[in-house]
Amino acid sequence: MGEEKKVDGGKRRLLLVASGLAGGAAAAAVAVPFLGSMQPSARARAAGAPVEVNISKLEPGMMVRAEWRSKPVWVVRRTPEMLTALKAMDERVADPASEQSVQPEYAKNEHRSTKPEFLVVVGICTHLGCSPTDKLKPGGESGLGEDWPGGFFCPCHGSKFDLAGRVFKGVPAPINLVVPPYVFVSDTRLIVGSDGKGA
Repeated sequence: MGEEKKVDGGKRRLLLVASGLAGGAAAAAVAVPFLGSMQPSARARAAGAPVEVNISKLEPGMMVRAEWRSKPVWVVRRTPEMLTALKAMDERVADPASEQSVQPEYAKNEHRSTKPEFLVVVGICTHLGCSPTDKLKPGGESGLGEDWPGGFFCPCHGSKFDLAGRVFKGVPAPINLVVPPYVFVSDTRLIVGSDGKGA
C-alpha cells in the first residue's frame, strides 16, 4: 500500500481564509455600484436639499431671497409697525387663521412664523404660480394706493397678500402663500427645507 500524504492544516486554513477574502472582495465589488445606483443623484439631492440662508445683514423692513427646490423663498424681517398692522388685517384677508393654507403647525399663528419678527414664505402665488412682487412699504410708495398696508402683489392677475403671506379677500389666489419647513440654527442663519423634526 502507498503512503498516505500528511495534510498540512496550516496551509489548508490559509487557503480557506484567502478564498473567503477573495469571495468577499468580489461580492463587495459587485454590491457597491449596485447600491450606489439606488442613491439619488447629486442633482436630485441638490433639488430637494435644505438650504442655509444668511440673515446677518437683514435689517428691519427688508427682505432677502433664497432658492429651495427651484422655488423662490423670501425671508422678511418685519418691523414692530409691520407686526402691529397685521392685527388689523383679519377683516381684509380671506383666511386670517390660516385654516385652509399650507404651513407647518409651528407657523399656524397670526404672524405665521416661529419668531414674529421673521416671515419665511415661498414666493409663488397660489393662483397660477406667478411670482408676486414685494410691496413691503405701505401707502402710496407701493403704487397700490394709500390704503395699501404693505405685503406682496401678484401683477399677473392682481392677487394681494399681507406681511404674513395671507391672501386678501376678493382676489384670484385661493389660499395664503406657502410657509416651508424651516428652523433657526443661530441668530444669523436659518435652514429652509428642514425643521429638525423630520420635515
